[in-house]
Amino acid sequence: MQTAVALRTDKLPQTIAARTQRVYDHLAAVYPASTFLFHSKAHKQALEMSGLRNGMSVLEIATGSGEMFRRIIKANSIGYTCGVDLSPNMAARTQRVARRKFPAANLDCQAVDARVLPFRCDAFDAVFCCYLFELLGGADIESTLEEIHRVMKPRATFTMVLIGQHTRLFNKAYHVAGSLVPAFWGRQVATKFPELVKRANFRIVEDIQLRQGFYPSRILTARKD
Repeated sequence: MQTAVALRTDKLPQTIAARTQRVYDHLAAVYPASTFLFHSKAHKQALEMSGLRNGMSVLEIATGSGEMFRRIIKANSIGYTCGVDLSPNMAARTQRVARRKFPAANLDCQAVDARVLPFRCDAFDAVFCCYLFELLGGADIESTLEEIHRVMKPRATFTMVLIGQHTRLFNKAYHVAGSLVPAFWGRQVATKFPELVKRANFRIVEDIQLRQGFYPSRILTARKD
């Protein structure tokens, strides 16, 4: 089983982090519109699935425009909420807006490559990651999952949102878009992802698929035992 998974992920493209960072730096000011139109329903569902309790130490990886980050802060008003994003412009905007909306909250958002997280082991009670893994090559998906596992406390939850693959016409359109602008769109990985999560020593506790308009998402919550 492990060999089969490794072969499949090795065929995925390499991470093009520098190009992705430039693209999202340029889009930082307008990307919130995309999040509102296509991602907000999945963000709400992910928060409900996560089991987050107020007072936790929470990490969001790939904050993007910060819509999910602000949802987490609101639900975790007396805890600590940390966000990271590869794009410095995205991270700065997310932190600026969050501090304006939640001036009393204990929060931080910084520019970090998710493949090498600058946190100690067993640091977080809950981790969220939305629409990141589509932009990572196969080997980097596995190493990023290992990094996430490392920074989580025992029994902590990891909730991830992926671009769904349960809509045929959307899949065809996404394949074309990803071929044209891979640094922005990446490629879909949702169907193979449960295997990779299990291989990284997580136990999946919930798996839901939904759509917002024509845009499908798959949401997984896993636990570090």
